[in-house]
Amino acid sequence: MPDQRHTHAAADLPKQTKPAAFLAMLLANVALAFGPTLVRMAQVSPIGSGFWRLALAAPVLLLLTVGTRQPIPRMPRKLWAWLLIGGIFFAADLAAWHIGIVRTKLANAALFANLTTFTFAAYGLIIARSLPTRSQVVALVLAAIGTIVLIGRSYELSPQYLIGDLLCITAGLFYTGYLIAIEKVRGVLAPLPALAISTLTGLLPLWLFAWGAGQEIWPRSWGPLVLLALGSQVIGQGLLVYAVGRLPPLVVGMGFLIQPLMGAVLGSTLYGEQLGPADMIGGMAVAAALVLARRGSAAPLANRSARD
Repeated sequence: MPDQRHTHAAADLPKQTKPAAFLAMLLANVALAFGPTLVRMAQVSPIGSGFWRLALAAPVLLLLTVGTRQPIPRMPRKLWAWLLIGGIFFAADLAAWHIGIVRTKLANAALFANLTTFTFAAYGLIIARSLPTRSQVVALVLAAIGTIVLIGRSYELSPQYLIGDLLCITAGLFYTGYLIAIEKVRGVLAPLPALAISTLTGLLPLWLFAWGAGQEIWPRSWGPLVLLALGSQVIGQGLLVYAVGRLPPLVVGMGFLIQPLMGAVLGSTLYGEQLGPADMIGGMAVAAALVLARRGSAAPLANRSARD
């Protein structure tokens, strides 16, 4: 009987599935863009909403691993260690970001959460041991311009939001650690087992964070939490974990810029906020950055996965 680890690694052939992975990355960020609004709607503490996001998603993910025939194989301790690290980093990210969301403006939270765009891209360049190409530099510059233009009208630097802003910056760093851990295991594990295990390993740390901070866990309503679990964790993170195993970090990082772009669209659709010329310019800059990042990335994914 063939080793299941090699079966899954062989099934993940990046060169054959890049278009599908790119689409998955785009859709993942569209789904994740609804997260901050649902966190604010949830009638529970910020860390409590993070706990239920994982707790409600975990059984769904485990059922999906069975239904899609992506079983959890026997794994070496090193792989379990990466999954544990990923779960802890993700729990820390959710705790910091969810508190930050309610302690600063949504625009500030979106801006600082997008720190991952640049930190994960930098990680990709470091492991590739190469300087960015000209197109990658242009993509990063366009990404920065697009983000600032999209959020610039709503962003507000104020001492009132300092703690929330710092928490969102910290969350961006934690999320980078989570993505690095996920990338390490995706050369061996299929997407759903990787996400299911990292989701389960994040539950206890989040409960401990909530208990240590004295935050309530039991919600007063379930609707927003169910949507958060299904939309952000099952669909959003599921598609993202799939993409992480098949796309270079630079492209994945650039994909996070879709979230502030979606925020502008949601503001226009749900709250009647008119899209002005600045929003259009920012959106075009983000789109151009994504195209350049994808064209300019030539990371040998298959070789890197084999080494990991």
